[in-house]
Amino acid sequence: MKTSEMLESLAANLWWSWNPEVLGLFQQLNPEVYQSSGHAPVATLRAALPAVLEDASFKKQVKAVYEAFETYMNTPGKYAKAPRTSYFCMEYGLHESLPTYSGGLGILAGDHAKATSDLGIPFTGIGLFLKEGYFRQHFDANGWQQDDHPQLDPSQHPLYVVRNDDGSPVTATVTIGHQPVHLKAWRLDVGKTRLFLLDADLESNPPELRMLTHKLYQGGNELRLKQEIILGIGGVRMLRALGIETDVYHMNEGHCAFLTLELLRERMDLGERVTDAEAWVRERSVFTTHTPVPAGHDRFWSGRLLHDLASFRSDLGFSEGELMDYGRVESHEDMFTMTVLGLKMSRQANGVSALNGEVARDQWKAMFPDRSVDDVPIAHITNGVHVSTWAVPTARAFLEERLGDWKTNLLDPGFWAKLSEVSDEELWQYRTTLRKQLLDFIAARMPTQTLHVDLDLDPEALTIGFARRFATYKRAPLLFHDVERAAQLFADTDRPVQIIYAGKAHPADEGGKRFIQRIYEMSQHEAFRGKVVFLENYNIEVGRMLVSGCDVWLNNPRRPMEASGTSGQKIAVHGGLNVSILDGWWPEGYDGTNGWPIGNGTSFDDVQVQDDTDALALYNVLQHQVIPTFYRRTTDGLPVDWVARMRSAMMSLTRQFSALRMVSNYIDEMYAAPAPEVIG
Repeated sequence: MKTSEMLESLAANLWWSWNPEVLGLFQQLNPEVYQSSGHAPVATLRAALPAVLEDASFKKQVKAVYEAFETYMNTPGKYAKAPRTSYFCMEYGLHESLPTYSGGLGILAGDHAKATSDLGIPFTGIGLFLKEGYFRQHFDANGWQQDDHPQLDPSQHPLYVVRNDDGSPVTATVTIGHQPVHLKAWRLDVGKTRLFLLDADLESNPPELRMLTHKLYQGGNELRLKQEIILGIGGVRMLRALGIETDVYHMNEGHCAFLTLELLRERMDLGERVTDAEAWVRERSVFTTHTPVPAGHDRFWSGRLLHDLASFRSDLGFSEGELMDYGRVESHEDMFTMTVLGLKMSRQANGVSALNGEVARDQWKAMFPDRSVDDVPIAHITNGVHVSTWAVPTARAFLEERLGDWKTNLLDPGFWAKLSEVSDEELWQYRTTLRKQLLDFIAARMPTQTLHVDLDLDPEALTIGFARRFATYKRAPLLFHDVERAAQLFADTDRPVQIIYAGKAHPADEGGKRFIQRIYEMSQHEAFRGKVVFLENYNIEVGRMLVSGCDVWLNNPRRPMEASGTSGQKIAVHGGLNVSILDGWWPEGYDGTNGWPIGNGTSFDDVQVQDDTDALALYNVLQHQVIPTFYRRTTDGLPVDWVARMRSAMMSLTRQFSALRMVSNYIDEMYAAPAPEVIG
């Protein structure tokens, strides 16, 4: 096979998104285009410099990488005989060059898809083609977030319209109200996993409908309902059009729960009674809820829902009340709740951390009035991260050299125990190198920012990171709750502290935007100038660099509003330490030796009391534990107590909170497991 053909095959599969040696090949082809395209292999290959393609050494590198890719693709995974699973999610975050996502739900789904590939599950993902997905963030002179939505050009990415033998697109049709909406599908290959992204932008649709799938969570409930009809009902119909057989339908959040009604319609069309059809659907459906806040669940007013599902309801032969009952707890309710639909029509349901499972059981106990809260049938599978995606090249090389084949042995606790044989000096050098690489990355990125921030970062200083969606419950500015107390932490020149922020607020979230502006104001404050930095236009690349380079990952949401909070799971492989509220995954991860808690998990009804209490706990843990441990050195200059916590975190957290463990749990406990009981 020619070098160019091997490169075409490599570019066509997102295996490169978790194999940086592949991306390194494309970077060599044309460094300028590689950078300007956001590290997009297809775009870079089309601008390849001829001299590079003819270089003998380069050809040899391509051949070696291509052979590794072929071996991966042709080696059956551990779970090759697992049930055929179709996974529905509104968004997928896969790589910085493909902004087909809006937030953490998408990042989780992307990691899930990659882990299913590694494990060899027969797995198909269904989502929306978000042509204007993750918005581009910039700022005015006052630090107020602005946003625009550049359109993704499919020709510059490994996106391919699925076509029939005659070259026409494979299509599926849903009816919204009485208006048919035609859909095509873009295919993305993610290793062995297939993703199909639904797109309403066809000439056969009226102009006002062609934009329905372009971007998420904007336009209010009216647009969201239409998108969820497309995802759930249209997704099942697209599976049928593609001839993809499915044993298990996994709903990742309530957005896609309409799929159960489409499955119900199919069975009733075959002549089944409604009760038998419901039982068939439940046996094949599982549901994951991520939303600990009651207001966060999608609810649609009956008038709007019955209007948009009028034709579909007619096909089912249901009365208005019968259809509404699938999405409400009490028959008098005038709102249709997607989570209720997902729970009623699934054989099993789960939250995404142990605490989130508890919250979900309490939240939905009204559906099970004859049971105690503990007996509400919602379990939990704690989220994990795809370590190969988030481990930077320096980390990968370190693990390979010190431990061996870390990817193959990722789930083996005995393998990670070998870190006890790595010296303190080596671990500290590892951490120092990663911190310096982050600071170099920040310095290179600063000239492109619209938000002016002074830099006075020290490559030897304790570096804290806070990067995530700027939802107000995550309380990004909590460190500055008491500005004078915060200033004291930054004033000690013998024990310098610096913090890097990044994140986006939803364009309609004025409170989140105000929080970003508050961080910007603190970056201009005399006490923090140069030491408080905000990196704009947060994306997967920025996230990867921050979780690799920061010594501390700060997480301070209002408990128990953080469903899982997977960003903190990504730092363990890099020797970083979590300082977190005991929320989401951290109560399961913290063991007293591998990071620090903020407070003791106490919750108050009064938000002001909660914030005051948590801010005080944050100042105390930083002042009395984190900072002293970092700067307490031996005569050789080693922070041995800090390194001990690094080693503990790497050994205890990397495996436990990996996506490979998470997906293995889904297979064993939900996909392949018999239904323990029917919900509904």
